[in-house]
Amino acid sequence: MTAPENLLALLGVVVTVGGLSYERLIPGRKRIGYRVQMDTLIDDSTQDGPIHQRLRMLENTPDLAGASLVLLRIENDGFRSIDADDYITAPATNHRGLTATFPNRVVRDVAVTEPSHPDLLRHLPQHGTPENPGLVCAGNEISLPRVPLNKGDHFKLLVLLTGAGTDKPPHVGGRIKEGRIRNNEKFRRPSNRMLGLIGSLLAMLMLQSFGMRVWRDDPLPRGCAEGNLTIVGSTAFKPVAQDAGTAYQGDCRDAHVTVEAQGSGRGTKTLIDVGEAAKGGFPSYLAFSDGPEGDGDPKLKEHLVALSVFSVVVNKDVGISDLSLEDVRALYSGRITNWNQLPGGPNLPVRLVSRDAKSGTRGVFESRVLERNEISRTSDNCETPKFTGDAVVRCELDSTGEVLKTVANTPGAIGYAELHSAEESAQKEALHLVALDNRKPSIDAVRERIYPFWEPEYAYTYTAPPANSLTSKFLDYLAGDTGRNLIEKHGHLPCAAAENQRACQLATGGR
Repeated sequence: MTAPENLLALLGVVVTVGGLSYERLIPGRKRIGYRVQMDTLIDDSTQDGPIHQRLRMLENTPDLAGASLVLLRIENDGFRSIDADDYITAPATNHRGLTATFPNRVVRDVAVTEPSHPDLLRHLPQHGTPENPGLVCAGNEISLPRVPLNKGDHFKLLVLLTGAGTDKPPHVGGRIKEGRIRNNEKFRRPSNRMLGLIGSLLAMLMLQSFGMRVWRDDPLPRGCAEGNLTIVGSTAFKPVAQDAGTAYQGDCRDAHVTVEAQGSGRGTKTLIDVGEAAKGGFPSYLAFSDGPEGDGDPKLKEHLVALSVFSVVVNKDVGISDLSLEDVRALYSGRITNWNQLPGGPNLPVRLVSRDAKSGTRGVFESRVLERNEISRTSDNCETPKFTGDAVVRCELDSTGEVLKTVANTPGAIGYAELHSAEESAQKEALHLVALDNRKPSIDAVRERIYPFWEPEYAYTYTAPPANSLTSKFLDYLAGDTGRNLIEKHGHLPCAAAENQRACQLATGGR
């Protein structure tokens, strides 16, 4: 069967099921149902005949001669909730929602019993007030307030009456918006035979659809490829890779994307290793890197993806929101060891929280901000130096997330991270972003080339990917609308966007 034939079959079943079940299952949009569950005499002394039955408690209450009990169930048996405002009432009876009538009888007393939720009793008080009169008995009627009822909510009225009654049974009246009140005794559930027929039709359709999916050979959607792709490299670009992988898998049913970010340097090293192990085949791996990587390996093919923006961050106790580039260089060279050496700084020791030598983010920081290598590591815990002679604490961590968490938890700490991750951490953690030379980090500042801490983000493949491979299709996906939106959402400048291409060319020097 073709797709149109499947659609027609589905429509046929839907129409059949709808026609069979509409009146039984969906007779109204909003609906209140009621039914009499008991209507019995408890004193038949007014009846003709030699033998009479009555409760002994009624023997001294002659005014209850001919008494009867009615148990009336009221429920929301529709498919939508009913609010107090859904009841349509006249201005003079504003509190009234429904009216229960007992022909040719007199209501003597009433009690609410078996509510589906105790909260319903608040709307049906035993002793009313002017604001909520509750149940009001008058003659052969009981006026019910406008009780809100969720789908399935119900309560029962146990009513004590006197009077001979008539052949007409008790009934409940009223009006609700976009719905109706009905006696639901006559609306029975569909028969087992009917339910079996409906179930069989649906089962046949599901089996048919499943079988066609298993045995047919549908072409893949445009832009999709099947297989497995592993993404390694930059932890700064990891959020983009994860979101893009999830989105691509949602669009392409036979694609599986795994993200294993461990740093730019380690990522390209992994790519080279799997490429060499493939022995001439193409490995389905993609490595993201903050800045150019690969040590000149000719088999690594470079794909410019974005300009990544980074930020310096400090623990909230530092209280400094702007640093000059010279201040940052003095801090990371160990010349400034206490924040009070800077104007407005607190009396706190400086703790440098850095990335390891394989980090692309660290490479960007050294080349764009410090213009030199960082000093050696002096601490394993980011709080105290390993040796007493070390002038400043400097530690190294493996990922963007570890840096941000450590800066937030360590008084006097300073670190650096990808902008979007830093902004998210600043909303939840005890750290804040720092401007450099009075320039706050942003995409626009990088586009205008007035902020120094940024770097091109590259994707590397081992040799050029085949045109129909999952790797090639995924790179195309990143350059498309969805990919560009995800890249920008995470605080990067997508180079595939026409308005950003000149900025990307200038940033890379035409690479």
